[in-house]
Amino acid sequence: MLTLTKETGPADLDGVTHLSIGASWDPTAGASGGVLGKLRQKKGTDLDLIAIAMHNGDPVRMAGLDSLDPMGNGSLVHSGDNQSGHGDGDDETVTVEFAGIPAHISSIVFVAAAYKKGSSFQKARNISFKVYDATGGSVDQVADIWPSMLTEDNACAVAKADRVGNAWKLQVINTTGKVKQGDEAALMRFAVSK
Repeated sequence: MLTLTKETGPADLDGVTHLSIGASWDPTAGASGGVLGKLRQKKGTDLDLIAIAMHNGDPVRMAGLDSLDPMGNGSLVHSGDNQSGHGDGDDETVTVEFAGIPAHISSIVFVAAAYKKGSSFQKARNISFKVYDATGGSVDQVADIWPSMLTEDNACAVAKADRVGNAWKLQVINTTGKVKQGDEAALMRFAVSK
C-alpha cells in the first residue's frame, strides 16, 4: 500500500486511477468565552480546499469555491463548499480521475485556504488533509497531513500531482503561506510557487 509523507518525497501513483484529497476541520470558540464563544463555535469557520490544474506552470482550471467540475468531464471534481466545519469526516473533497485529465495538464496543486474574508486557520481546530487512493471504488487513506497550529498564515499547499510521461507522481508539500483573502489571482500565485 502507498504511504505518503513530506519526508519521503514524490511517490509514483502507478496503478492509482482515482485519487481524493479531503480537508476536515472543527469550529472553535477561539479566545472568546461565554456567549460570544458559543456563537462563534456554532457559526464555525469557512476553510476552502481548492485544486488548481496547471499547464506549463500556468494555472488553467480550478476546482473549488464555485467551480465543482472545471474540466466538464468529471475528471477533477469538488464536493462543494462547507462553510462551517460542522459534520463528520471530510468537510470538503477533491477527486481526480487521472485518465480523464487532459494531456496538456502537467500538474495539479491542492491548496487549502481561509480564502473568504473573516475566515482564518486560527478560527478552526484539528485541521487535517487526507489523501486517499480511491481506485476501484475502494477508499484507502495513504496520508494524513496536519499543518502547524502555530502558523499565522491563511493558506497551505497540501500536495502536488505531477505528470511524468503517461504516469503521475504525488508529493506531500504541507507548506503554509499568506494569500490576500478574496483574491483568486493571489491564490493562483501561491499555487504556482509550489
